[in-house]
Amino acid sequence: MGTNSESQSLAFSCDRCSKDVHPGQADFFVIRIEAFADPTPPEITEDDLQRDHRREIEKLMAAMQNLSEQQAMDQVYRRKNLILCNGCCDEWMERPLGHA
Repeated sequence: MGTNSESQSLAFSCDRCSKDVHPGQADFFVIRIEAFADPTPPEITEDDLQRDHRREIEKLMAAMQNLSEQQAMDQVYRRKNLILCNGCCDEWMERPLGHA
């Protein structure tokens, strides 16, 4: 953990309105957002059990071949941290999707 003088030298701004915020001054919130793909397992049918699984895996691997590691990960999981000043945080909490 840094000293108080170190935290005061860090420059932050609100990701929504760009207002300067100051560590240790209780004038902002850190918002953590996680999004992940539907965790519900697929329904497996008798036809699914009869498929050539090796060929299915090869098709998936070929489809992913041109994706970067990050692009592949983004298809199943994403995380974002936002810094919002107190006013923007209040507004965001009331309307996180941006409409009434």
